[in-house]
Amino acid sequence: MSLLLKGGRVVDPASGLDGVQDVLVTDGTIAKLGRGLKAPEGGQVVDAAGKVVCPGFIDIHVHLREPGYEYKETIASGTRAAAAGGFTAVACMANTLPVNDNRAVTDFILAKARVEGAVRVYPIGAVTRGLKGQELAEMAEQAEAGCVAFSDDGLCVMNAEIYRRAMEYVLPFGTPIISHAEDEHLAHRGAMHEGLVSTELGLAGQPSAAEDVMVARDILLAELTGAHVHIAHISTVGAVRLVREAKARGVRVTAEATPHHLLLTDEAVREYDPNMKMAPPLRTKRDVEAVLEGLLDGTVDCIATDHAPHALSEKEDEFGACANGVIGLETAVPLLLDRLVRGGRMDLPTLVQRLSPAPARLLNLPGGSLAAGAPADITVLDLERPWTVEPARFRSRARNTPFAGATGTGAPVMTIVGGKVVSP
Repeated sequence: MSLLLKGGRVVDPASGLDGVQDVLVTDGTIAKLGRGLKAPEGGQVVDAAGKVVCPGFIDIHVHLREPGYEYKETIASGTRAAAAGGFTAVACMANTLPVNDNRAVTDFILAKARVEGAVRVYPIGAVTRGLKGQELAEMAEQAEAGCVAFSDDGLCVMNAEIYRRAMEYVLPFGTPIISHAEDEHLAHRGAMHEGLVSTELGLAGQPSAAEDVMVARDILLAELTGAHVHIAHISTVGAVRLVREAKARGVRVTAEATPHHLLLTDEAVREYDPNMKMAPPLRTKRDVEAVLEGLLDGTVDCIATDHAPHALSEKEDEFGACANGVIGLETAVPLLLDRLVRGGRMDLPTLVQRLSPAPARLLNLPGGSLAAGAPADITVLDLERPWTVEPARFRSRARNTPFAGATGTGAPVMTIVGGKVVSP
């Protein structure tokens, strides 16, 4: 089985390539790049002229909710949403029911993904049993089963001794610990960022220090143990500075940013829209600029959506009481293409690098390159395609997006996984 993408602009940061090329796919792998390539007899030819051909985008932070919360999302619906959004692979967090803290749950997720998944699925195991922060999960057996990282995301492991032992535990199998950096005592269940806007709105706020304190702690523990700690959804000036300084002295720390923390500020909360509530909360313009600066200079390694689907009823409560989290798999790439690339804040190769080679490297995943022999996971973009965010048309089961009604230009138009077109 072969597929020829003809005449597209190939942007492959891992190979330093940015130019018009043909891409030939054979038996699920990249066979050859060049000009004037011919498809084997019976092969499919796609005219990619005027389009951008990239290594498949990888989202290392999603919540697929299955098992246990299928009313919010399933592996089938979540991976269809990923494919529609231009992602060829996702890594799913452990806060399922039962929690992915043992091999049986990991096996279930992988088996379900093989049958129903539209894109590649990589489970992330829990650090502690039941996400309770009290005793370590069976991380060795989970790594053996296929977990690519470990995190209690959604909750912070407050006990520093347990977190230290977790970092030491994962050293032999080389997987990162992903930190949800939120001091629960400082955050104190605040509904938004603590500052001028929270004061004016009369909403309980959580200070930037709630994130900064835990980022500092986890960097120190990584320095102590030699483990790789990855800071999820970084959102503050202080956290970016701490990561930058730690990298400069050789600590194995990496970080990700979400589209909503790159594009929105706490001013968006003024309408009390529950879809503006997430953890960490939307921060100030100064924080947003710091995160974007970190993303541009490499302090922040990659972009991840933190796709967090909820049922409508869980977002209908008053702002202070409704569920945290927003979805992003279907909106991330169009928003970033329009707001950052078309907006002149970031060039296209840098965006592709933060969405493909960087996340592949961070979790030691296949993909992230269009070099010959690489898996044929490919995202095709149309930089001139207009779009409107219409939640009713999402492939996801959830509708909790902060970008409903937004418009822009530039979107994924084809997603290919293992040489097979999975979207549209």
